[in-house]
Amino acid sequence: MSQDAQKKAAGWEALKYVEKDTIVGVGTGSTVNHFIDALGTMADQIKGAVSSSEASTERLKALGIEVFDMNSVSELSVYVDGADEVNHQMDMIKGGGAALTREKIVASIAKQFVCIADESKLVKTMGTFPLPIEVIPMSRAAVAREIVKMGGDPIYREGCITDNGCHILDVHSWKIDDAKALEQQLNNLVGVVTNGLFARRGADVLLLGSPEGVKTITK
Repeated sequence: MSQDAQKKAAGWEALKYVEKDTIVGVGTGSTVNHFIDALGTMADQIKGAVSSSEASTERLKALGIEVFDMNSVSELSVYVDGADEVNHQMDMIKGGGAALTREKIVASIAKQFVCIADESKLVKTMGTFPLPIEVIPMSRAAVAREIVKMGGDPIYREGCITDNGCHILDVHSWKIDDAKALEQQLNNLVGVVTNGLFARRGADVLLLGSPEGVKTITK
């Protein structure tokens, strides 16, 4: 089974966690695109979705799924999203698609976070994938200097403007042992909007596509 086939299998498996007559939280990325396609098959059975990116919003609307402003929604039964890396504690690195802030906001009101990924994303120690940090543009250099003091190697993602009008620093050379502590430390830096560590609000369920099928891992 190819990597894309693994992603597709995980995306379709996530339909099992969607309740009828509810608003569904929807993430961003290539694996989530498969979930959105699957969600389109039950568009008439759900109230709609809250989306974490403009790209996902367009895809949802094209399938006839109403997209709600999150300010009008108090709670989601489930949020489905992918990960760039996920460990066995269900901590994740996200933000390869630069939607990390909105993803983290939508995840914050979900009762259940379902992560969908292919098996290459499961790691023992996170940090091989560079950690994205969204920053206010005028703070980019100042934040980068602080990250260097912390032992990281921040690289400005040139040409990338987030849906919030901000910049991304991708931090290399970190092996992340305590994701929760690092997440908080980075968010305390002035000028940081948020970072791509999803540890304080990690996944509840991991649907991992593999050549043998989809593996379900829970906390």
